[in-house]
Amino acid sequence: MLVRDAGDAWQIVLQTDHADLSGQLARAWGGPGFARPEPYAPLVEAARRHDDGWATWEQQPRLDADGAPQSFLTVPASVHLAFYRAGVECVCDEDLAAGLLVSMHMSGLYRERYGAMPSPPRALPDEVRDLVDAFVAQEEDRQVALRRMLATDEAWRWTSYALLQVFDVVSLYFGLADVETGAPGACEGVPTADGGDPARIAIEPLGPWRVRFDPYPFATDPAPLTLRRRLLRKREWAEVGAFRADLAAAPFETVRIFAER
Repeated sequence: MLVRDAGDAWQIVLQTDHADLSGQLARAWGGPGFARPEPYAPLVEAARRHDDGWATWEQQPRLDADGAPQSFLTVPASVHLAFYRAGVECVCDEDLAAGLLVSMHMSGLYRERYGAMPSPPRALPDEVRDLVDAFVAQEEDRQVALRRMLATDEAWRWTSYALLQVFDVVSLYFGLADVETGAPGACEGVPTADGGDPARIAIEPLGPWRVRFDPYPFATDPAPLTLRRRLLRKREWAEVGAFRADLAAAPFETVRIFAER
């Protein structure tokens, strides 16, 4: 879950809804200077489904030690590695090329996104380092096998991977930043059409859920984007079951995002 402090409430965005916005960003992509790598459909599918593994955990979400809803950032690696792997396998079952990109995304989270954009190394307790290293090695072995099966073009693979990181990071901005009151953002390492140096896209707030992208990377202006969220009123939960009941009762709402030139 993406969890943001919204004053008297917690804004909760499920990982699968975050991924849905990533897929919307992928479908909208392709403005001047930001060409789509071909084939493009596997990248859209990977963006839309890159966090499928979280769906199991989010059936029974938890509280942090301080009593706040537990964010994806604090779920222990020993817990999430298993469903990361399951999520990759589910995507591979339907689309091998999309599965390759999702596998790269998952292993890349522990490899500083393979240098595709600035990404500090994840601090991991010593007791889970071996688990993480084994997970990354298994996924990278999977990637070698998939590349052989698909005869993947390396330029396509790395451009698509880098764009998947862009869609993930921009979607995280909308889920975690206070876009209602105006929080600026940016995304670096954005592939460009001419294959030159990656671009930096600045995200400037213009009003509640209205932002300007500079340079503008989408094929239409404005880009049609939405985010599904819940607003969960804050209180002290005596135990996790009460929190889960409150969250299940909180209605979903869909916020329209105006992404403009």
